[in-house]
Amino acid sequence: MNTPYDTLHRYADDGSVPGAVGLVARGDDVEVVTAGSVDVEGTAPMARDSIFRLASLTKSVTAAAVMTLVDDGVLTLDAPIERWLPELAKPNVVRTPDGPVEDVVPAARPVTVEDLLSFRTGWGFPADFSLPAVRALFTVQLDGRPRQEWPAPDVWLNLLAQVPMVSQPGESWLYTTSSDIQGVLVARASGRSLPDYLAERFFEPLGMRDTGFGVPESKQHRFTAAYLPNPDGTLTLASATDDPQWTTVPRFPSGGGGLVSTADDWLSFARMLLSGGEALGHRVLTPASVRRMTTNHLTAAQRAASTLFLAGQGWGYGGQVDLAPTDPWNTPGRYGWLGGTGTAAHIVPTSSSVTILLTQVALTGPVPSPLMRDFWRSAAG
Repeated sequence: MNTPYDTLHRYADDGSVPGAVGLVARGDDVEVVTAGSVDVEGTAPMARDSIFRLASLTKSVTAAAVMTLVDDGVLTLDAPIERWLPELAKPNVVRTPDGPVEDVVPAARPVTVEDLLSFRTGWGFPADFSLPAVRALFTVQLDGRPRQEWPAPDVWLNLLAQVPMVSQPGESWLYTTSSDIQGVLVARASGRSLPDYLAERFFEPLGMRDTGFGVPESKQHRFTAAYLPNPDGTLTLASATDDPQWTTVPRFPSGGGGLVSTADDWLSFARMLLSGGEALGHRVLTPASVRRMTTNHLTAAQRAASTLFLAGQGWGYGGQVDLAPTDPWNTPGRYGWLGGTGTAAHIVPTSSSVTILLTQVALTGPVPSPLMRDFWRSAAG
């Protein structure tokens, strides 16, 4: 059976990825594998402390930040978000999902904090990207485009308010937009910027020294390049190791995908979740909030309508929750998610285990890459 070492080196050696970092932790036993280089030119070997663009792994941290405000009594799960985000107080919903964006009705009820966390706001991506309301959302949800193109959060919220919802609040699981709204909510409700709040409540107490919304010059030598895969197997550079757009915090720090981090930093966050919200002597979340984050909140019908993203599994807050053992790695209760830049991180509470895979090659769709599946298979063996 292939080990994580065999798997990562095989993909790096055949050029599928320039390099990768894989981490498998079972309790205090931690195995870290590095393979390949930080870029296709091989200018430096991949290292355990190499820094990657996390993309959607950011979602778990942002959801956790919302839950700290719930723990503090600043937010409640049933509270309408319009108290803090008045721009979204009176959303419209397309009369039918495939109908024109001009044919709308008012939302039947306000969007709540829990709607945001469970991705059931009414804004976001379903399986059918061709729907008129989804095409309209693509003009506002700028995932994958340069970070400098995102407007300031206040401007972004006003633009989003003009896009009709695909479905009524609470009805459907829709991907990604809710996480960016969560990031703005955290900033407004806390009175701090999202980067400052995350640093204060998570990164500093958990020792996540290399996690943030930018890479300072002193750490630039550890930053990896990012690539897009081509049909012929070659790679196109998407963002270099010295990409200036990543040296500073952008005006829109995306709660859905803006963080950079390392494998060990993410392990610290994962261990905090596994321990019920406490790590290094710090109480970061209450056990009740961790349970809500790592528990499925979707109905069977909502899961069935979201198989493109979730493959029939569930969704907690900020990450997928496995419900059925469809593959060797799908242990019921397993929580985590993927990043479109080629990242993945999961915890399995029943075994106190963690798997983290950081690569530099973007996914071609909302499904795990062959490398991810092979890595999970080797880690489960």
